[in-house]
Amino acid sequence: MNDEVPCRIIVDGPMTGVAMKVQQGKDGLLEPSTSTPGRIIFDLHLRTDLSSGVPNFLGPFAQGPKGSRFIYLNSGKYAGKFDTFWARRAKLGLSSVTAEMVREILDNPGSRLETVLNGTGADGGPVCASVKGLVWKVAK
Repeated sequence: MNDEVPCRIIVDGPMTGVAMKVQQGKDGLLEPSTSTPGRIIFDLHLRTDLSSGVPNFLGPFAQGPKGSRFIYLNSGKYAGKFDTFWARRAKLGLSSVTAEMVREILDNPGSRLETVLNGTGADGGPVCASVKGLVWKVAK
């Protein structure tokens, strides 16, 4: 059984003038739901299979092999803006999301899976590579 789980990614402090989009499939891009100079928000749905007792995320936003799925947050050229120096992707790992969290979301309409991350990396450029310390929570 596959259920659709609403998901929100909040990017705080993104680099000014550098586009950010969520990768959809191999080459599609999801536009932000909301974008201000200090915050970018993406709303999407992840198909989730709980038949094995742990979430297996499926669909166009779930990247990587089963058991270590992630969402790509693309910046600069990877986000379709080719007049920039930047070309980065950040991996937002999903392995910390539990079956209990998914069931709570499915049992409570209006709730969603949510994470907040800093959009600027330690080097001053857009966040990239595997994002360490990423926390997913159930938000109402």
